[in-house]
Amino acid sequence: MNTNLVLGTIRSFCLRSRSKWQLPISRTVRQYATPPKRFYKKTSVLCTDNGYEITLDHRKLKTPKGTLFTVKSEPLAIAVATEFDSQKEHIERSRMHLSALCFTALDNPNNLSKLDMVNYLLNFIATDTVLFQYDDEQDLQELQHNEWDPLIDWFNQRFETSLQKTMNITPPLVTDEDKIKIAKHFQSYNLETLHGFIFAVDTLKSIVLACAVIEQQITVEKAVALARLEEEYQLKFWGRVEWAHDLSQQELQARLAAAVLFVHFNCSENFVKEKIIL
Repeated sequence: MNTNLVLGTIRSFCLRSRSKWQLPISRTVRQYATPPKRFYKKTSVLCTDNGYEITLDHRKLKTPKGTLFTVKSEPLAIAVATEFDSQKEHIERSRMHLSALCFTALDNPNNLSKLDMVNYLLNFIATDTVLFQYDDEQDLQELQHNEWDPLIDWFNQRFETSLQKTMNITPPLVTDEDKIKIAKHFQSYNLETLHGFIFAVDTLKSIVLACAVIEQQITVEKAVALARLEEEYQLKFWGRVEWAHDLSQQELQARLAAAVLFVHFNCSENFVKEKIIL
């Protein structure tokens, strides 16, 4: 028997069988949720007995839980109305940080009390970005010493604390006395304002930087740069991916700017009024 002929027959049979029974290749198309279309033409701010409301055409703005949007600060209401007015064909909720902060403060979805929020901020101190520094890279250590240490000194002087940085993975020691002093400061704010502080701290991963930027010791851009200090240092060696790293930096700046405005607007006693000249 011709061995080559037999092998050729078997190979031909296998190819026909595979072609016959092979399942069609399915191409999965990833679909993303389409942002809601803008359904209004005009935004307005109304002054009521309870505070300031926002209307979208003739509809009053409500939170995701259905709560009527009402804030005590007129500048904050104007800022939120401006966010809605700046939307184009679709409503990009991920870019409306002030609105999101107001919705969170009004709905309080996690039912947080003032004590819960203060404790959250206090627990963050031991993981503060600027308190963890490195001694294995001389250039990075010098950069952190020059950029971070002055703000640690400012924070200690401002709140009469004694926070110390750590040069290894061991968390810095935070005394009960220091916690009491910091807690007293945050307790002086109302519940709504604390939402802004938490938003800023979560953005920067640092209470020191958050307090410094809110108290106007540094700018928003500087605070974000200091929070990303180690990352920017590493990018000098590994290179920057513009569409990723630059967008990340801009997103952090937008989130932080919203948090700072939210805190200041909630604390401000100034209101914007139209002056009528008789």
